[in-house]
Amino acid sequence: MSKQPKKIVHEGKIVSIDNVSIGVEIVNKSACATCHAKGVCGAAEEQVRIIDIPQTLTTATAGYQVGDTVRLVLSATMGMKAVILAYGLPLAILLAAILIFSALKIEQLYVGLFSLAAVAVYYIIFAIFRDKLDKEFVFSIEQ
Repeated sequence: MSKQPKKIVHEGKIVSIDNVSIGVEIVNKSACATCHAKGVCGAAEEQVRIIDIPQTLTTATAGYQVGDTVRLVLSATMGMKAVILAYGLPLAILLAAILIFSALKIEQLYVGLFSLAAVAVYYIIFAIFRDKLDKEFVFSIEQ
């Protein structure tokens, strides 16, 4: 028996098409989107995002039109990698910096400030390499 790879799937609507990319609008819903009290609760929110999918030979010949409903697919392993890069590594850096600066007998205020600065440096490096990450984390389209 062969296992099919797990996928992360979002429903979306095509809002733009050009020679380079296809723009697909998706609606990110909060975890409480299905709650009956969401109309009166301030925590319920929806966020509209436009994801640019690079044009390939497959997408160019598929005949997509603006307004078509499509599914955006990303492998689950890439989703886990994104979570680790965005949350796991910064947390590890923060904890390591706290332990290292505390072991050096630095005053607590400075331990906190230096640890936050270490995380800020990580996110600056993360932003510098954003173009490389954009090429690695690519959604594909299914009709």
